[in-house]
Amino acid sequence: MAGEFTWSLDALSGVFKNHYLSSKIREAAVADSKFMQFVDPEGGYGKNKGDTVNITRVRNIPEPTNANFGERDRIPVDTFSLSSKSVTVSYWGRGVEYTEQAELLSHFDLADKMQRKLKAQMGLVLDTGAAAAFKTAQIKYIPTSLTGGTFDTDGTASTAATENLTISHVKVIRDYMADTLHVPGWRGSDEYICLASVKALRGLKNDPEFLAWRQYNDMERSHVKGEVGKIENIKFIEVAHTNALSNSKGTGSVLGEAVVFGDDAVAMATVMDPELRAAIPGNFGLQRAVAWVGMLAFTIVWDTSNDGEARVIHITSS
Repeated sequence: MAGEFTWSLDALSGVFKNHYLSSKIREAAVADSKFMQFVDPEGGYGKNKGDTVNITRVRNIPEPTNANFGERDRIPVDTFSLSSKSVTVSYWGRGVEYTEQAELLSHFDLADKMQRKLKAQMGLVLDTGAAAAFKTAQIKYIPTSLTGGTFDTDGTASTAATENLTISHVKVIRDYMADTLHVPGWRGSDEYICLASVKALRGLKNDPEFLAWRQYNDMERSHVKGEVGKIENIKFIEVAHTNALSNSKGTGSVLGEAVVFGDDAVAMATVMDPELRAAIPGNFGLQRAVAWVGMLAFTIVWDTSNDGEARVIHITSS
């Protein structure tokens, strides 16, 4: 029919044609954040105490071959020694800006959404910072076969990984931590913690031996907390945050990154806890901004590979 107005041919595009705006505001998903819960805050440090924390570490007294001595002999004397590690704090933070007009005309609370996303960003940034401290461990483990690998103890992985993580590797790492390094268990327990990337854990899950270990886990607790299970007294926790732990290490990106550690692994020095702040409005109130800011630093406590001192093993590749 001539002159007939039709929706498909004559209606204007844009808000005239599609004018309904959903009342539900979708937000992008945030990557997993797991490292911060395993960082030890440095007690007693805070405001008005300078920019550097000196961490005092008591070294072990070597075990003698024979501690016997005669009745009239002097008690043999060993050397007692200390070492220290310093960490300097700095500002951490990011912000976003918006205008008063954007806030006035938006159909949802713009400031609230920005604050929510800044809090999520803050969590990820701090988690990546904590992960970086764990990964400064002097001991690196590189899987080079399905059952074995190489330990580097100078802080640098000098070999390329050719396999992903398997349960055989877990057994090697556990024995090395318990028998060679004598790493104390997490929080006085007899277990170690492993924070592992999704890919590293896929290597374990695909191992035929994994099912035998899995059947002893509390399935509901594992699902809620991200715990995959405990193998050889190592509790495995999945980290779906690739800035913290990579999924593409080794030859052909075969390996997923991970760290295994015991007690007193990484410390955090804090002068000002990270917090959200609103800026003073500029241009007579037309310009707005909100940010998160804190003053802190992360450090591995024992940056050595010595027996009784090293607490972290970094599973990685050159």
